Amino acid sequence: MLRHPLSFVARASTAIAALGKGKPVPSFGVPSLWFKNYREFATVSSNSDVDITKLRNIGISAHIDSGKTTLTERILFYTGRINDIHEVRGKDKVGAKMDSMDLEREKGITIQSAATYCVWGENRINIIDTPGHVDFTIEVERALRVLDGAVLVICGVGGVQSQTFTVDRQMKRYNVPRVVFINKLDRLGADPVGAIAALREKLSLNVAQVQIPIGLENNLSGVVDIITGRAYHFEGYKGGEIREVDPPGYLAGQITEMRNELIENIGNVDDEVGEWMVENDFPNNNNIPTELLKAAVRRQTIARRFAPVFLGSAFKNIGVQLLLNGVVDYLPNPTEKLNEAINALNEEETVALKSDVNLPLVGLAFKLEEGQYGQLTYMRIYQGKIKRGDTITNVNTGKPVKVPRLVKMHSNEMEEIAEAGVGEICAMFGVDCHSGNTFTTQNTKLVMSRMHVPDPVISLSLTQTKKEQSSNFGKALQKFQKEDPTFRVKMDPESGQTIISGMGELHLFIYVERMKREYGVDCVTGKPLVAFRETIGQPYNFDYTHRKQTGGAGQYARVAGTLEPIDFDSPDPIEFVDETVGGSIPPHFMEAVRKGFWEGCDKGPLLGQPITGIRMVVKNGAYHAVDSSDLAFKICTASALREGLKNAQHVILQPVMDVEVQTPAEFQGAIVAQLAKRKAVIETTNSNGVSVTITCLVPLNEMFGYSTDLRSATQGKAEYAMEYKTHMPVPRGDMNRLIDETMQLKADEARATSRK
Repeated sequence: MLRHPLSFVARASTAIAALGKGKPVPSFGVPSLWFKNYREFATVSSNSDVDITKLRNIGISAHIDSGKTTLTERILFYTGRINDIHEVRGKDKVGAKMDSMDLEREKGITIQSAATYCVWGENRINIIDTPGHVDFTIEVERALRVLDGAVLVICGVGGVQSQTFTVDRQMKRYNVPRVVFINKLDRLGADPVGAIAALREKLSLNVAQVQIPIGLENNLSGVVDIITGRAYHFEGYKGGEIREVDPPGYLAGQITEMRNELIENIGNVDDEVGEWMVENDFPNNNNIPTELLKAAVRRQTIARRFAPVFLGSAFKNIGVQLLLNGVVDYLPNPTEKLNEAINALNEEETVALKSDVNLPLVGLAFKLEEGQYGQLTYMRIYQGKIKRGDTITNVNTGKPVKVPRLVKMHSNEMEEIAEAGVGEICAMFGVDCHSGNTFTTQNTKLVMSRMHVPDPVISLSLTQTKKEQSSNFGKALQKFQKEDPTFRVKMDPESGQTIISGMGELHLFIYVERMKREYGVDCVTGKPLVAFRETIGQPYNFDYTHRKQTGGAGQYARVAGTLEPIDFDSPDPIEFVDETVGGSIPPHFMEAVRKGFWEGCDKGPLLGQPITGIRMVVKNGAYHAVDSSDLAFKICTASALREGLKNAQHVILQPVMDVEVQTPAEFQGAIVAQLAKRKAVIETTNSNGVSVTITCLVPLNEMFGYSTDLRSATQGKAEYAMEYKTHMPVPRGDMNRLIDETMQLKADEARATSRK
């Protein structure tokens, strides 16, 4: 049965009646416009007295331009949270609700994840809409860190794309169950069968359709639920009316085939369905009880051994309501997701958290936003509850803080709440903290595990055009660093320049533009700097002695051992090993040796870039009773490292990007020629007769300005996405050129400094 939400009139009447009696407004998705008009005395009810099994926390994630925000806009409309649908690049200049930043609406992309909530039938759903562009992958990372389930959106034409791999890894990293929605089946070249095959082959997912489309491309008119055997057409104003009918006769064979495939895929991982198959002569008999099949799909989806696939077109308003039913039917509530915390007094001990509102609070601050009125801190509550006015403790700093204001977010709008219970996603206003901090009550010494933060891959020099803007310049950089862990700022000690680092050109451009719009600071950016690394190509045995005698006590230290290359993609790409015996280097000096090695790895001798992929094994050494010191051993170790780099086949590593280009077939030759000039290594080329998808590996240093060249060569019809893949050695010819450029840059900076 479809769970239609209450009409707006019914919701508004109930809310007004509640206000008249002095009661809180029921939390059943009254549109935000209504709240805005009555915000001075309207309060959204909390969930601390609501059945937590009726709560879902989900994220909408996908490759860029797969339709995530369009899908979220329909969900909000069908659940009554907004009064009308606006498109991401709509002609009405309003834009989608979840893209609240001016930059998002101008560019037609999601930059920051945005939270909202809605009600579908008896179920309350917290939603986080995440960006698809790889430059803003940290937004996806921290959203999936706190969610119980997710909707993986796949383009029906493009299928599994480059950023889909990243999102899949993030979902697996945080053990997030997912349902799949194959979108854009109204577009030319839509191929749901190919998309499902790619999910199985490229992502190794056990998936099967729970629906089949009625028509494709321009003929898409509805979907058939193969579990219930009913067909659904979406009619009326913006698809808000659902007509349930018998499926077309010509689809009978396909329905049987897909139903058998679903039962078989579930039976391979679920014992109950497997037993039914054996006992009931499957596949000759596929009349499995509906409730048995749905219960098995739910069990295995939550166990992450299966993912049901839904079909439709969000833009054409087809299939969204059935997807909402799938979210409720198959994704877990907070009690069904295992969440663990770490004992702050014993970091090796993990503690399973319980979804119990009566236990002490454990909440994670997973996202910050700095606004004109102060810091807004998004928090997921894993245990207990929080009330406005409570005093809670930041476990990471040990400081108690008072909660002055508690809100639920509806995109960029705040709706006051008095309290929030376990399983909820809420926000605190006016609490100073950092992203990743854990908050508790009653002296609970538990902290949540840290989320994965990727390293930046590109840097720009940043200079303000007017000195009188220095105050705002510093405030903006400090605010952006606090909001975004992948945005880094440092001062170059030699040139005095401010260097900003991030995940890509677009990432840094957005922050430069925000600095201008939000703080009135005009900046000029310098040439992009790529995050090169330095390493060694072969083992080297070193034996270095440091002597210095200037009268009185001198300096003496000797260090001997081996420098070895290791995998620079490993979790610990820099290692130090002490294999000395017999006290050749006393323990108190060995710590200085270790520090000398780590400090020496900060800057390599060729480009001045960090050293990685190296292990120093210290096997021997010597010291002097008078002349040896910590400083002497630090200098000796750093010198031994420099000597080793020069003599061990010094290698420069460059970031290599996984690039995916989608283009109309007529431009394939021009695209391949462009990529060849940029030293790309083509991996795959897939064509469906209409469009071509090219995947390749390209050095990041060769990708600057590619978007302009791509638009020019394809009349603006092609698009591309890229993400960091790995670091790889720079060819010898390019290595010499990079060294010459670095030396020339240093000389220019020295001359500029001397003129000052």
